[in-house]
Amino acid sequence: MSTPAAGTLNGRDDEARAEQVYQLVLEGIVAGEYAQGTRLRERELSELYSVSRIPVREAIQRLEQDGFVETFPRRGAVVRQLRLSDVNDLFDVRLCLETFAARMAAVQVAQGARGDSLQELLDAGREAIDDGRTDDVVRLSAAFHAEIVRLSGNRLLIESVKPLFGRMRWIFGLAHNRSNELQREEHVELCKAILGGHAELAYSLAYSHIELGREPVLRGLAGTLEP
Repeated sequence: MSTPAAGTLNGRDDEARAEQVYQLVLEGIVAGEYAQGTRLRERELSELYSVSRIPVREAIQRLEQDGFVETFPRRGAVVRQLRLSDVNDLFDVRLCLETFAARMAAVQVAQGARGDSLQELLDAGREAIDDGRTDDVVRLSAAFHAEIVRLSGNRLLIESVKPLFGRMRWIFGLAHNRSNELQREEHVELCKAILGGHAELAYSLAYSHIELGREPVLRGLAGTLEP
């Protein structure tokens, strides 16, 4: 198993180090460097990232809370084995939260908020698709959706969905069965609605965009994940 490159952890306390370890291990899970079922041993991670076991333990506990890791007696922490039901649940939650975020983002823009970052992410995603940079396409797509949530202006929502977008990147990295060009067109229309301040249109487009992605992803993972 390959492992993510160790970063330089310069946090001044265990809390800062735990945050850095969390991000590094999360990126490893999303990228597939820590495969499903892989044991996450505190000693190995503390040596890899040059920290004590305390921040590693805290990072693993947080990864478990966010749904990326499970802990078992005698086995310890392992990367969670995803099921198709987990993927379906993700889409259900996205339909609840991201549609609301799209509506509120459009309201915020109509009231004077700037949407430059959303347009920039859309343009960057277009370039990644044109260049065939698949990993960047997934990353930028998740970033585009995260920016819509940020534009909503709802701080509780923004904090609540952070683990959701990590899960999106993880799942979409495993199965990406929809046409990138089709998704780009949907992003373009959604972006137009939000930047035009059309709240109900943004809600409807976000709903259809998410729902249209469900079946292809489930179909793509049906052969590798348990129900």
